[in-house]
Amino acid sequence: MSAPQYPNSNYPAPEYPSQTPRGFNSAPPLWAPYYGAPFKDAVQRVFKKYATFSGRASRAEYWWWALVSGVVGIVLNIITSVGMVSSRSSYGGYSYSTPTPGPISIIGYILLVVWGVAVIVPSLALTVRRLHDVNMSGWMILLGLIPFVGGIVLLVFTLLGPKPEGRRFDSPTAPAYGA
Repeated sequence: MSAPQYPNSNYPAPEYPSQTPRGFNSAPPLWAPYYGAPFKDAVQRVFKKYATFSGRASRAEYWWWALVSGVVGIVLNIITSVGMVSSRSSYGGYSYSTPTPGPISIIGYILLVVWGVAVIVPSLALTVRRLHDVNMSGWMILLGLIPFVGGIVLLVFTLLGPKPEGRRFDSPTAPAYGA
């Protein structure tokens, strides 16, 4: 079995990022990891490969998505917090105020739920593809269920560099996804 190749080119799929061919519009096909992916391309690839758990994802693809996801989460949490209103209550002769969700806060909560539901599948798929790039089984994502250490172990795995053995997870015969 020969090494997978980029369609319509003489370039073999890269084993390491330095082997990625460069030039005009040289984005690799969707089945291949995009090493050094720019911000816009990395985010677009997450949604183009919405529920694709096969293949590999580069560190750039993974961490640009982590940045977008984190920023959106922070903004929605700020909207939710700012929308809280104070209500006065008294009990047993004591008066105190408690924060209660106001209309803006409720909209923030709804947006948080919608965002969370919309990105859970592509985020899981991206993490599995990232694990594939470091030559680990996608099932290693279940380590995240272990309290405290699971998330730290997954973080370390996502920080690792690509391994050439991870090419076994590539599927160049998959549909071209509009490419």
